[in-house]
Amino acid sequence: MDLDAYSSAHAAEWDRLRELSRRRRFAGRDADELIEHYQAGATHLSAITTSAGQVPQAATLSVLLSRARLRFTGATTEPLAQLARYATREVPAALYRIRYLTLAVAASFIVVATLYAVWVATNPGVIAALGDYDDLRRYAEQDFVGYYSESSEAVFGLQVFSNNAWIATQSVAFGITGVYVPFVLFQNAQGLGLSAGIMAEFDRLDVFFLNILPHGQLEIYAIFVAAAGGLMIFWAWVSPGPRTRLQALADDGRALFAIIGGLVAALLVSGIIEGYVTRQEWPDVVRIGIGTVALVAFLLYQWMLGRRAFRDGETGDLDPISRGARVVVGD
Repeated sequence: MDLDAYSSAHAAEWDRLRELSRRRRFAGRDADELIEHYQAGATHLSAITTSAGQVPQAATLSVLLSRARLRFTGATTEPLAQLARYATREVPAALYRIRYLTLAVAASFIVVATLYAVWVATNPGVIAALGDYDDLRRYAEQDFVGYYSESSEAVFGLQVFSNNAWIATQSVAFGITGVYVPFVLFQNAQGLGLSAGIMAEFDRLDVFFLNILPHGQLEIYAIFVAAAGGLMIFWAWVSPGPRTRLQALADDGRALFAIIGGLVAALLVSGIIEGYVTRQEWPDVVRIGIGTVALVAFLLYQWMLGRRAFRDGETGDLDPISRGARVVVGD
C-alpha cells in the first residue's frame, strides 16, 4: 500500500470526521454522518494496520476514531471510573509509545557512565585531578554510604523524590529544544560514572552497586522515560508526519501528560525504597530484590498493559474535548 496516496485519497473524510467529533451539538443528519465517517475510518484504520502496522497515519486515525466514538457513545462522568481508565489505559499506552526510545536513551546513558567509570578507575592521573586523595578515600569509605542515613527515612525519601522529579521535569519541559535532554543525561551519566570509578579505585565497587541497585533500578529507568518523553515532543516538532506541526505537538503534548502520571508514581516508589530500604542492614538479596520487583512491575505496566491498551486504539491522548459529554442532538 502507498500510504501517502491512501492518506491523500481519504484526507477529506478524515478531516470531516475530526470536525464532527469536535462539535458540541448535532443535528440529526450530522449525527448520522458522524457514525458513517466513523465506520469508514475504522475500515481505513484496519487496512493501514494490516498492510503497514503501527505507522503514524494509523496512530492519527486511531485518535480521531477514539474521539468520534466517545461523541456518540458518551463518556462516563464517574470520577473513579475516569481515574481507573487513566491509570490502566491512558498512562500505560503513552508509556508504550516511547518504549524503544526509552531503551535507546538507557543504552546511551549506560555506555557513557561505563566509559567514565573505566576511565577514572584505570587512570591514576584522573583520580589525582578529581581532588585530594584522602578526601576521595573518605568519600568512598564513609560518605557514599553515609549519605543514605543523613536524614530520617521520610525526610530522605521526600528529598530524593523531589530531586528526581526536578530532573524529570526538566527533561519534559525542555525536551522540545532537542538539546537539553542529551545535556542532562550526559551530566548525570558522567556523575554516576565518576562515582563508580572512585569507588573502584578504593576497592569499593561492590558497595557502590549494593547501595545503588535497591532504589536505582526504577529511579534511573524513570529518568530514561522522562528523557524519552521530552525527545518525543522534539521529534513531533521536527518530523510531524502527515499531521501539521501544531497538530503533532498538541497530540503528543497531551500524551506527555499521561507519561508524567506514570513518572510521578515510579519516582514516588523509588523514593520510598531509597528512604526505607536502601539504608537497612537486610540481606543484599532482599534489598536488591525489592528494587528489582519494583522495576519489573513498571516494565510489565509499560510493555504488557501498555501494549494491550495501545492495540485497542488507546494512545494516551488526554484531549478534554474527546472526554466531553454525549452527542446532543438539536432540533
